[in-house]
Amino acid sequence: MNQLQLFLPCAAGVEGFLAEEVHQITGLSGHDLLTARGGVMLNASWRNALLLNLHCRLAQRVLVQLAHQPYRSEKDLYDITSGVAWEIWFTTRQTFKIEVTAQHSPLTSLNFAALRVKDAVADRFRAKSGVRPDVNTQWPDVRIHLHLTTEHATVYIDTSGEPLFKRGWREDKGDAPLKETLAAAMIAASGWDPHGESPVPLYDPCCGSGTIAIEAAQIACRIAPGQRRRFAFEKMLPFQAHVWDAIKREAESAEQESPVAIFGSDVAHRMVDFAERNAERAGVAGVVQLRGGDALQRMPPCEQPGVMLLNPPYGERIAAAGSAGQNAAERARTGTVGREVAQTEEGGGGGEFFSQLATHWKKNYAGWQAWLLTPDLKLPSKMRLKESRRVPMWNGPIECRLFCFDMVRGTARGPRVGASDQPAIPPDAR
Repeated sequence: MNQLQLFLPCAAGVEGFLAEEVHQITGLSGHDLLTARGGVMLNASWRNALLLNLHCRLAQRVLVQLAHQPYRSEKDLYDITSGVAWEIWFTTRQTFKIEVTAQHSPLTSLNFAALRVKDAVADRFRAKSGVRPDVNTQWPDVRIHLHLTTEHATVYIDTSGEPLFKRGWREDKGDAPLKETLAAAMIAASGWDPHGESPVPLYDPCCGSGTIAIEAAQIACRIAPGQRRRFAFEKMLPFQAHVWDAIKREAESAEQESPVAIFGSDVAHRMVDFAERNAERAGVAGVVQLRGGDALQRMPPCEQPGVMLLNPPYGERIAAAGSAGQNAAERARTGTVGREVAQTEEGGGGGEFFSQLATHWKKNYAGWQAWLLTPDLKLPSKMRLKESRRVPMWNGPIECRLFCFDMVRGTARGPRVGASDQPAIPPDAR
């Protein structure tokens, strides 16, 4: 277990930020840490796998690669999987599940491929001990991932279990909540650093259930994202409780008071209540200052200019946009439920909200930097703002941009600085 091949999948566009995070957690670099399409590959130890599960904010899972070979048929998949020493990872008392993803695989049925891999695992245990483990598709102890490309099959065992965006604190949420991993990616892309030489406040004026603000507060307090959840590796044979306890104690000893103020507000007071309860569970209730209020009317939460970071209302969420959005009764009467994305893209109701938001920012938020995640690639022109940066990022299957606007009074138009728009990368099936 001293030398493992790990793969950490992430949202498309986040690979570079994830590689830097993995370097900060493990110290690995060079040939031991490689950025790949849809994730990061590294040569690491079992201890590194535990550290990454506990501390990594950007990865979706921590997978151990156990086989990578060419294939042509389901029989090849059976043979590849049979050659893996599953008995050193779990016992027949644990349940397991096979999950298959594919990109341009020549096989006609992924379900049949999963069945053959399941048979290979069960048959190997039966041959070794006379007993086979059971399959549990709902709550398995062990998840085995098979990824197929045109020519190669890769077999992984999942050390995380539930995906890593499930931090263990968000029990209250609204519709289409932002995943914690994407919130962390937005923070990383913005460059906001609460531990830098001149830290600045962070404010989310459309905070919903508080994901961005809470994620930022945990970063500021150095609270490990996995501190409040369990992991699949705790049921695996290599697991040693005393090692894991020591790792968690070390993480707890690094926690500190936040050096900066963090704010959130939302027009829906129900969502503010959700955010407050989530912040309490996340251990940052005393750090995040949450208020109700329309984003079109709220003044800066503090005197010092800082960073605004928001996943603003688009799609169904435009209903909570405040005075520029339709209320629920009118949407029900006019039958516009579900059409707000089109309104935003065509410059309708959503476009009106964003143009008013830009006017409000230019008048009242001089000196602030606003980072805004949106699927509308034409949004800067609709807001009559010139972005200083645009970062390609995927929100699940939705291609988005994280736009940066440097606010000055009256106008934000000016010379473009920073990175140009990079070609979007389709999200990895893993």
